Amino acid sequence: MNVIDTELPGVRIVEPKVFGDERGFFMESWNRERYLAAGLPGDFVQDNLSCSRRGVLRGLHFQNPNAQGKLVYVLQGEVFDVAVDIRRGSPTFGRWVGVLLSSDNRRQLWVPPGLAHGFCVTSETALFAYKVTDRYNPAVEGTVAWDDPDIGIDWPLSVAPELSAKDREGIRLRDLAEDRLLSYAD
Repeated sequence: MNVIDTELPGVRIVEPKVFGDERGFFMESWNRERYLAAGLPGDFVQDNLSCSRRGVLRGLHFQNPNAQGKLVYVLQGEVFDVAVDIRRGSPTFGRWVGVLLSSDNRRQLWVPPGLAHGFCVTSETALFAYKVTDRYNPAVEGTVAWDDPDIGIDWPLSVAPELSAKDREGIRLRDLAEDRLLSYAD
């Protein structure tokens, strides 16, 4: 397994070992011992799966309290996956990192608690899987605007994305109350 640090502290790209031949391939999508040894979390409470079509954008979501760390990857198709640092006091506050995740490259992205997360589908459809470190709590979920000009995410979209009602109502990062954000020190 290869783990690559990104420019956002704690956000890491994981490249699992893949064993393949003419029949197909085998890989461990998660192994507690190996991930702990690589400095990644070992305790997840829930696995989630979403299916979306091309042009769907989900995010940018976060929770506080019940901040969720997410290990995300694609089972079928391709997405452009984004993490935005929204931790109070972080040296990279308001910056983002984007990674293509696909069933071909089999990469994973670790998004630590306290960051906003989202993705857009760049293939016809995508099956997107993620493991989370805390339960989903809709009462404390927040949504940062996917098109916040202060963040300036360069989404690979040629037309306006398809958004949920919740995502259409996302707010700019600068308008979030400070108590909604996790502290970088935490």
